[in-house]
Amino acid sequence: MKRLPVAVAIGLLAAGAAILPAAAADWPSRPIHLIVPFPAGSSPDLIARILADKLAPALGQPVIVENRPGAGGNLGTGMVARAAPDGYTFGLSIPGPLAVNAVLYKKLDYDPFRDLAPVSLVAASPNLLVVDPKLNVDSVKDLVALAKSQPGRLNYGSVGNGSASHLTMELFKEAAGLDIVHVPYPGSPQVNTAILNAQISAGFVVPATAMPLVHAGRLKALAVTTSVRSIVLPEYPTLAELGYPQIVSTAWQGVVAPARTPKPIVDRLSRELVAILRGEDVREKMLRLYFQPIGTAPQGLANLMRSEVERWGKVIRKTGATAD
Repeated sequence: MKRLPVAVAIGLLAAGAAILPAAAADWPSRPIHLIVPFPAGSSPDLIARILADKLAPALGQPVIVENRPGAGGNLGTGMVARAAPDGYTFGLSIPGPLAVNAVLYKKLDYDPFRDLAPVSLVAASPNLLVVDPKLNVDSVKDLVALAKSQPGRLNYGSVGNGSASHLTMELFKEAAGLDIVHVPYPGSPQVNTAILNAQISAGFVVPATAMPLVHAGRLKALAVTTSVRSIVLPEYPTLAELGYPQIVSTAWQGVVAPARTPKPIVDRLSRELVAILRGEDVREKMLRLYFQPIGTAPQGLANLMRSEVERWGKVIRKTGATAD
């Protein structure tokens, strides 16, 4: 094969390197797709739509939210990982697909640390332990007693393997010595519906979808998973104060891009999200959904993803939690 002269090769490399900054400078020039790997009405969907409404005017292009649920969030998150790194596809996802599933699953069709570029941690919420009111339990103590009296008879729902709702209950089961069966669902609305239909008995869910049903008396809330009482749900005790100090978990959400998306684009989107999340109107909307707006640089989300793998990896090994 004939080699190119060194000067020509260097020139070609330089020309190729110049393409990315030019593309980033013109970005965005067409609609952007924000993939949510959970169903419409789920908390990631609700947060994504709040952000999309603000991002569109900030970027000067429509931001289209696409719901691609399946496989506990792995399906849609994998679509982001495999998308062209051109700044026109992003994703909003949760701890399982963005970090924990790298440990929980023997094989994923994407690597969250190799195939995704963190953009910003956007929101966080406590997990709320809810039960079917027909169980006639009024406290965590009552639930533990009931479950121990019927080993293997009660079941609980989660928003998918590796989710905070799954691993938090597995940690609670281990701490309280319970035998409760896991049933995964596509999203929190489906978990709530399953409880309402007496298909499952309990679950750790995000307050955004559960609290309207709690206020209507159709679900009963028992406790939250923050280390101290939550500012969005101060009326509920923490599991830590009820004798389970090891059970602390947060339902967080982050925006990611396909790996190799040009850094200027990632940084621009991160700055826009941080500015949006500081807005009082967005803050009020998120607090009404029981989420605290955050907003970080890309490295902030990257650090959290790594720490969640380390933390929940220990829980997975200790409790024997699986993706089955």
